[in-house]
Amino acid sequence: MSAVLQTPSPVSRARTQPGAADPALLARLSAQFAATAADHDLAGTFPHGNFDALRAHGLVGLVVPTAYGGAGASLHAARQVVAAVARGEPATALILTMTYLQHQALARPGSRWPAHLRERVARAGVEGALVNALRVEPVLGSPARGGLPGTVARREGDGWRLNGHKLYATGIEGLAWLAVWGRTDEPEPRVGTFLVPRDAPGIRVIASWDHLGLRASGSHEVVFDDVAIALDHAVDLRAPAEWAPDAGGQTDIDAHAAQQAWMVVLLGSLYDAVAGAARDWLAGFLNRRAPGSLGAPLASLPRTHEAAGELEALLRTNRVLLDELTAAVDAGRAPSSIDSGLVKYTVTVNAIRAVELALRLSGNHGLTRHNPLERHYRDVLCSRVHTPQNDAILAAAGRRALLAGGDR
Repeated sequence: MSAVLQTPSPVSRARTQPGAADPALLARLSAQFAATAADHDLAGTFPHGNFDALRAHGLVGLVVPTAYGGAGASLHAARQVVAAVARGEPATALILTMTYLQHQALARPGSRWPAHLRERVARAGVEGALVNALRVEPVLGSPARGGLPGTVARREGDGWRLNGHKLYATGIEGLAWLAVWGRTDEPEPRVGTFLVPRDAPGIRVIASWDHLGLRASGSHEVVFDDVAIALDHAVDLRAPAEWAPDAGGQTDIDAHAAQQAWMVVLLGSLYDAVAGAARDWLAGFLNRRAPGSLGAPLASLPRTHEAAGELEALLRTNRVLLDELTAAVDAGRAPSSIDSGLVKYTVTVNAIRAVELALRLSGNHGLTRHNPLERHYRDVLCSRVHTPQNDAILAAAGRRALLAGGDR
């Protein structure tokens, strides 16, 4: 067949994407991270070495806009990196995802951050600095559910003093910047983001992260005790009602939809990659395992073929959904938040189901810590906790369907 008629391979297509990384490099990093993943999981240690490797290859600043010296990567390119990292060590991929989401927001039209701070955080990202949003609190829970944060900033002189307590500060051991969700102490409080340097005096980390999965993510608690920040580090403050997705009209709706789609694709790719790693381990195990009573590998059994085929169907569905959503976003056609939420729901449910199938096929062997499958299962279960959560996704989709009255 002539080269003209051949369909480009996925690798060829990936290289045409802005910021695309070398697939061979990603494969090497994935294997490198996998080699120490069990140790980080067992000890709950932060994967500093993994981020040193990502910095060495310029992958932390991949999504930073080109105007600030970054690669200005497409969602497709960012997804390839996150998936490769997650196959090796998913907590590293989660921290990287959160940094990518913050960098992507810096280039969003209508950003209210001061230009010089956008540039400062972005250029630090090119050098490998990590950034994440700190939003969840002991009393408030997730701000996605509504309510005013308990983290309070008061004006003092030419700056702010920040006090509060945050949970699940993913990556805190390696972050350079904290985008802290809080409110002012004004008679009519404004709510929004305060940009806090990680090394500011008064920040205390409570090493409380001892989770079932993603144990290397360092998602500890953080306490802010009268932390002083500059006045302009209140980078986006609004009246609470102005934070509704439609408060600013179609521009805000579109921006919210694009940001959620990025989050869904990157997190979905992360957990789908965990399920893919589980599938790969299972395939090797079933081909090696040959019980004496059978006299042949378990991979030769028709019932094993059927179950493995179901697992493949789940992963293929994930791939199709993530491909479709990624292509839409990169073409400037992000779907509604309800539709991207349904992708998140389906992909994560499928990823969990896929690993459960692998456990069923491997029996006791899959549950021992000598094999990675039980770790993959613990990690993939964490997919349920990310915003938007399943109940909110399904309620929104169901409400839309029922209110449409069948006239869709």
